[in-house]
Amino acid sequence: MLVCRQSESKSFETELRAPLPDETVWIHLENSEAGEVEYVLKDLYHCHPLVVEDCIKLNQRPKLDRYTDHIFLTFFPIIDKKLTVAELGIIIGANHVITVCKKPIPLIGKLKDHFLQIEGSMKNPGAVLHQLLDRCVDDYTEIINQVEDRVDRMERHIYKNPYLNIAREIFQLKRTFHQLRRIIVEEKTIIGSIRHQTFPYVRKEADVYIIDIYDHISRVVDSLDVFRESLTGLLELQMSMKSDRMNQIMKTLTILSSIFLPLTFIVGLYGMNFKEIPKLSWDFGYGYVWALMIAVIVGMWIIFKWKRWI
Repeated sequence: MLVCRQSESKSFETELRAPLPDETVWIHLENSEAGEVEYVLKDLYHCHPLVVEDCIKLNQRPKLDRYTDHIFLTFFPIIDKKLTVAELGIIIGANHVITVCKKPIPLIGKLKDHFLQIEGSMKNPGAVLHQLLDRCVDDYTEIINQVEDRVDRMERHIYKNPYLNIAREIFQLKRTFHQLRRIIVEEKTIIGSIRHQTFPYVRKEADVYIIDIYDHISRVVDSLDVFRESLTGLLELQMSMKSDRMNQIMKTLTILSSIFLPLTFIVGLYGMNFKEIPKLSWDFGYGYVWALMIAVIVGMWIIFKWKRWI
């Protein structure tokens, strides 16, 4: 666990124990056994039994529960570029913050280094909570920027080749955005509660930082809504371009068929096997038929141009 004494302002690591009156501690439990979680939360820090149960199971949605001398909330940081999230349980008390998770979360290691290097960065539990929430929302923003580039790239590919098979990728992204948006909207409500209500462990001067986090997560929600609409638009664009190209192909085939239809009639007419056919023995009959067919082709081409069919 990390400890910061009020008199020293510098954080250091030590073994698990209960905090002293002048200390602020941060304990992170990652993929810990149920017995260890129960020992830390129940025996050392006297958390409510419901908090202990939630931290052992870790199957909650984003929420904020208030108890007599501590608050429990759950947040869902993104842990990879595939937009996979992991549940993070956070218990905040008068002089301690305890985080519990089952999967490795990259921001935890970075935050630990930050507290060890920057003096006074964990002077109070509110500062630790702010850093946790702020880094989580910053990861949302970073991933959203990457998704924006991905959507733009897909749009360019569709313009180049409307027959590109991206429907599965689009539907997977839409499903991921739907799940992620549901989580982030509930987290936005939690941050709004911290911002609007008197939060006992966040100092008044930190309110402006909580408002900043709220603004960032609001932008993330708006971006997810835009991306979902953009993905739907990409599918519609692809279908429209496919339909347009198919219409062009059908138009070309129809024009060719229309041109060859009278030619087929002419050669069929003069190819009949009757004994008496006008000009059957004429020396210039072959050239006459060719001239007639060329005249028909040119005439139909002019008509099509005049009608603006081609």
